[in-house]
Amino acid sequence: MRRSYAYGLLVMSVILLGVDGIMFHLHPNMQKCLKEELQVDVFVSGEYEVSDAPGQKVDYVVRDSKGHILSQKEDVSKGKFSFVTETYDTFEICFISRVPPTHRGVAQEVSLVTKRGIEAKNYEGLGEAAKLKPMEVELKRLEDLSEAIVQDFAMMRKREEEMRDTNESTNSRVLYFSIFSMCCLLGLATWQVLYLRRFFKAKKLIE
Repeated sequence: MRRSYAYGLLVMSVILLGVDGIMFHLHPNMQKCLKEELQVDVFVSGEYEVSDAPGQKVDYVVRDSKGHILSQKEDVSKGKFSFVTETYDTFEICFISRVPPTHRGVAQEVSLVTKRGIEAKNYEGLGEAAKLKPMEVELKRLEDLSEAIVQDFAMMRKREEEMRDTNESTNSRVLYFSIFSMCCLLGLATWQVLYLRRFFKAKKLIE
């Protein structure tokens, strides 16, 4: 039983590991953005490195879907950034190349590693600041991981309820529309029969 519980916790911890690494080429005077949906109150940290190209500059900016800037820096080569989400939204990290008109420009290689949630927290620094023992630091990490699992399940349940409500609302609208369409068709058919009967009577084709 303990072994199965530990295995389940390990699987969930792997699922919740918020670590993403990517490498791409940024062409001259172009920008490339990476987008991701994040929940509220999520700590995100990132580390980037841009290959050197004489005469070229690369800027980066982190913003939400409303255009609010969470982090920004010009002429970067290597560094880190971090921010905390205040709302459930789609966030994007953009790298922008700037090349003077006098330069032809070459593609630069950009590597980016982002961490979120549990993986973004510095538990070693937290343990040193609070003078915690290694076991206490690990217990704190497991406590945060358990809380993250509970929050994740709660969010999944909320989304399931929203989807169910949406499906029920859609089914009700389809049912009402079908009934309305049938009533319209029956009314139209009745009107056609009465109209044709009156027409044939006027032409004295029927009595």
